[in-house]
This record gives sequence, C-alpha cells and structure tokens, in this order.
Amino acid sequence: MRILTTLLAAVLLAGCSLPKMIKTIEDVKLEVNPSPVVLQGDEVTIDITGNFPPKYFAKKVTVEATPVLVWDGGEAAFETVKFQGIDAAGNGTVVSWENGKSISYMAKVPYEAAMKDNARLELRMSGAQGDKTGDFPAVELSLGVMATQDLVQPDEQFVIAPDNFQRVMTYVQDLTFNYNYQSSAVKRAEYNDEDWKAAKDLMALAASADSVNVVGVATSSYASPEGEINLNEDLAMKRANSANKAVSRELARKKIDLDEAALRAMPKGEDWEGFKKAMRASEIADKDLILRVLEMYSDKNKREEEIKNIAKTYSEIEERILPDLRRSQVAITYTVSGYTDEELVDMSKNNADMLTVEELLFAATLFDDLNDQLEVYQNTTRVHADDFRGHNNVGVTLMAMGRMKQAGDAFGAAQTLNSGNGTVQNNVGALARQNGDMDAAETAYGKASGSPELSYNKGVLAIAQGNYGRAISSMGNNTTLNLALAKILNDDANGARTTLENSGDDSAMASYLLAICAARLKDNAGVKKNIDAALAKDPTLRARAQNDLEFRNHKAALGM
Repeated sequence: MRILTTLLAAVLLAGCSLPKMIKTIEDVKLEVNPSPVVLQGDEVTIDITGNFPPKYFAKKVTVEATPVLVWDGGEAAFETVKFQGIDAAGNGTVVSWENGKSISYMAKVPYEAAMKDNARLELRMSGAQGDKTGDFPAVELSLGVMATQDLVQPDEQFVIAPDNFQRVMTYVQDLTFNYNYQSSAVKRAEYNDEDWKAAKDLMALAASADSVNVVGVATSSYASPEGEINLNEDLAMKRANSANKAVSRELARKKIDLDEAALRAMPKGEDWEGFKKAMRASEIADKDLILRVLEMYSDKNKREEEIKNIAKTYSEIEERILPDLRRSQVAITYTVSGYTDEELVDMSKNNADMLTVEELLFAATLFDDLNDQLEVYQNTTRVHADDFRGHNNVGVTLMAMGRMKQAGDAFGAAQTLNSGNGTVQNNVGALARQNGDMDAAETAYGKASGSPELSYNKGVLAIAQGNYGRAISSMGNNTTLNLALAKILNDDANGARTTLENSGDDSAMASYLLAICAARLKDNAGVKKNIDAALAKDPTLRARAQNDLEFRNHKAALGM
C-alpha cells in the first residue's frame, strides 16, 4: 500500500511539475516579429508572441524568462519577465493550469555594431517549485541582427551661402534746381551749388570711363501753392523742361548721347503736401492753427489766395517755406559695370583685397576645381572676416573634399557670426548627423529655415532615427540611394527598386540595394545579377554580402 501511494505521488508530480515543463518546453509556441530582428534607430526591438498551452504551467511553479542576443564575444539581455502558476507566490503574470495563457512581449536594447548579422536571439528560462529550481534549455528564437539601416549614405545636401553679386549696378544722382516766384528759368546761382557740381563730375566720369553710363534723367517739378491752379500747372511743366534742358546741355558738352525717351519731365503742379510738411517742421508759433484754417477750404483757388495773404503776415512763409517749394528735382540714373569674369578670376586669387565680398563670393563660382574654390573662399574670410558666408562656403567646399574636421571648424566660425542663419544651421546639422550626433543634428535642423535641402537632410536623419515613413515624406521627389533605402526599410521593395532605377546612380551601393530589393521580392536571379554587379564595382562589399541576413535565403545565388 505504501509503495502504491509513493508511485501515485510521483505520477501526480510528473503531471504538473517543473521537470515536465522543462522537458516539454517545445509545446510553448513562440514567434518573433520581425525575424531576423532588425536595427531600427539606435536600438534593437523585439516583439515576441506565443502561448502557454492548457495543462502546461504547473500551479506552484514560477518561471523567469529573459530574451538574449548572443554573438561572438558578447551578449545583450532584454528585460526579464516573470510568470507563475495560480498557486505560486510572487508578483509575476499568472498562468492558468486549465486554460494556459497567451504571451505578448516587447522590449529593446541599445544596438552594438558587433550584433550585426552573426548574432542570434535566444530565450533563457529558469524555474522554481518550492525549494527546487531548474533551468530550461535555451530556445533559439531568431537570427539577428539585420542592420540594413546602417547602409544610410552620407549624402546630406550642404548649402552654399549665396552671393548678391550684380555685374551692373544702378545708382541715382539727385539734383535740385530752385526758381524765383512765377519763373521757370534756372537761376545762375544754381550752377554753383554742390549738387550741380556733383552731377557734372558724374557726367565727366561717364564720358571718360567705359564702365559708367548715364541711362536716364527724370525730373519732377513743382510750384508753390499760392498761385492760380492753371498757372501753377503750366509753370511746373516749364520748370521740368528747363531743368532737363540744363542737364541735356551738359551731357552734350561731354559728348554723351541720351535717347529722347530717356529724358522724362514729370510736372506735379502746386506742392500742397510739401507746404504742409514744411509748415509742420517750421518754428512758426501758429503753424497748427494756420494749417487747420487752410485745410477748411475745399476750393483750391480760395486756399491759394489765403496762403498768399498769410504769407504777407508771416515772413518765414514768404522767405523760407514758399521759395523751397518752387523747384525741379532731377534724378540722373546711371549704371556702373563691374569686373569681367576674367578679371574676377584673376583678382580673386591675386588681388582679393580689391574686391567686395559679393565679388569674391561670385568669383568662387567661376572655378570648377575645388582647390581653387577653397582658395577664393578662404580669401573671402581673410578680407571680409565678419561676413559669415565666406566661412560657411569654406566649410561646404571642405566637405566636398572629405575634410570633415576642418569643415566643422569653418561651420563653427560661420555659426558664431550668424547663429540664426538657416543655411548655416542646415550645414551644422548635416555634419553632426554624419558624425553620429543625432541630437545635435536635430537641434540644428530645428533652428534652420525651410528649404529643399533641409527637408532632404531631415529625411536622412529620420532614417538614422528609425522613422522610415517620415524619411520618405521628407525626401520628396529626390531619387537617391537614401530614399530607396528608406523604402526598403519601410517594406516597399518595389518602390525602392523603382527609385533606384530612376536615380541614374550606377554605383556599387546602388547595385547592392537593388540586390536587397530582389531578395525581398524573392527574385533569385535579380539577387545574383545585382550582387555580381556590386562586387565588380567594389570588391570590399563581398564580406558584407556573405554575412548579410538580407540574403539568408539566397546563398546559392550569391555563389558564396
């Protein structure tokens, strides 16, 4: 009887015990999505689902489960999760003996480059029942880590700060002729004024210098507002004509021909607005009252008569305000032509101190060779050290030459001079991303203004951050390797292949990405064709291709 009782207890223990759970662990069905696990952003995230079947989880057993990524020379453990039977003590997730329980688990660990391709994801479990403990055999859940994201290319768009160079600059020389009361003749004294002397000097220069040309004369003429309306309008026209005649006579003396259409007379009639402005600026004690009284007259002729009467009382009006309104204002428009391209090319390297910042910035664009461009931009920073554009453009040129450290110094100098400039912040952010500092890149982009280059660069950053949908939206219509990569990572291999085919990019990496597209589309021949092309262009890709989990189902096609 005692032997029978012992045997019965052993059978019951075997039916719901930790040892049986360990022995039948394969009954617990687990799936990992995605599999292989992948790099996304700077982390590896796993999503495990499964089910403890009915009559599997013993009532007094507790289990701790820890997914672990294992690779040669290292491992990384995810968060441990606890389960327990309905009669076990503890704070784990309770699993019914009768009904079992579904499993849903998600966790992440920081990515390490050593995880790539050769790692594996396994589940380690240990259990306890009373004072008895036991370890489950490790369950291999997935290959991993597939790090396709790290194929992101350093193709950020660095932006040259533009010049405002104009080959031909337009200027205006102003000149004023004043007249006697009801006269349109230019007074002899006007030819002794400094503005007339300056106008003559300009015309003399235009006559002697090929780079200076007088292109137009426009005269606005006025009468003081104390005369009759019709008389003032006629007088203003005559004054405009007399002023233009005086300028035309001097142009003729200098043998400067000007088309008749370029000589414009614009009579304005009586200058009521000018009178009010001069009155307000005067020292006349009753000026505000005078203006209010005058503005009461809707009849202009009556107002003019009243102005004439008031002027007899207030000498300042008669002697200072009204005479200044009897005038012609002449605008002589002229152009100055700058250096030729050939002159700018020579001077930007050999005589940069003679050039303006706009001329130097433009001159740099006339060179095709990066070394020449760099020299001119460096000359710009020397001659015009306080203009951020020279420093910024030195940085862009150095980036094109692969000199990242020096480029960073140049961008830093530009940022010191103009930290709010969107072009500089775009470039600072792009360099930070290429240096692996995602936070600094995001901060700089946040300070930059909207531009196609900035939008694209934000897309590259979004790939590195694991936000592939946002990357695709940011990159717009660009047909680049990075846009194709974002589509691959966003599970759109067909779209990625179309982007690559339209990119015009015949690089080894373009072929490699096409091979990944083919692998995801289960196109064995496409994998072979494109991997062969990639390795022919860049044999160093062979080591990656041999281990790349993208090609785990296409080893035969690779011939490796």
